[in-house]
Amino acid sequence: MPAGEAMPRRWATAVVCLLALAALACEGDGTAAPRPSDDPPGSGGPGSIAALGDSVTTGFASCLVLTACERNSWSTGDGVRVDSLYRRLVDQDPKIRGRATNHAESGARAAALAKQADAAVRAKADYVTVLIGANDACRQDIDQMTPVATFREQVDQGLRTLRKGRPKARVLVVSIPDLNRLWEIGHTDSRAVRAWRTGICPALLADPTSTEQAAKNRRARFGKRIDAYNDQLSAACRAYGSRCRYDGGAAHRVRFTPDMVNRLDWFHPSVAGQNRLAEVTWRAARLAD
Repeated sequence: MPAGEAMPRRWATAVVCLLALAALACEGDGTAAPRPSDDPPGSGGPGSIAALGDSVTTGFASCLVLTACERNSWSTGDGVRVDSLYRRLVDQDPKIRGRATNHAESGARAAALAKQADAAVRAKADYVTVLIGANDACRQDIDQMTPVATFREQVDQGLRTLRKGRPKARVLVVSIPDLNRLWEIGHTDSRAVRAWRTGICPALLADPTSTEQAAKNRRARFGKRIDAYNDQLSAACRAYGSRCRYDGGAAHRVRFTPDMVNRLDWFHPSVAGQNRLAEVTWRAARLAD
């Protein structure tokens, strides 16, 4: 072959290769901004995940500061310290990478659930986790706790928003953790008592060292209200239909230990606590099936 003919052909081959590389670059490498889709990944799992709830789901105080730390969230966290539901889903199907949104808010009560659900609808979430209710109980005193019937109405409103906006999405409703367990493991620790006296969950943790009957009765009433809320969460999920799964009380049954609670407010889960919540909710969700 004459040299003058070989060179143009090599140039043509190079141009084709460059065009192919450009096409691949346009498709992205998984690190670009997520593009929500109605289509689940090829494995049959959810194509995106969204979290609704309160400060527990924001990872509050898990980064050694009293603020949200979403990378440590049991639900949608993408950090390396918590094996969240999102990270476990990515292990099953990398196509979900970058498709997690956290709409939880510190201090949120059930009344905020509908607004958060609307945000999940706009994000086109295929899978939604819901953990709400602790702040409905953690009021200034027992009589200010959200009435059980009102709590149920507000949860139903949030779930209706999801069902209307994302009828094919799957929902995991998580039970409220056993907050009385936090009192059990912390009321004899001077550091926890000192932190709680700043006003953390006073309906439960006011006068944490008191042995007076009135204090005992208050803590018992608090625990019963959490149980009542969990009953309503379970019932609301059943009413939602087959695309909703309740965790069966798995999160509530977690026996928190001191290392599972952060050392700033002695109330919110530490990294270890977030990991434990991720573990029990993953099993309850049966997303690995």
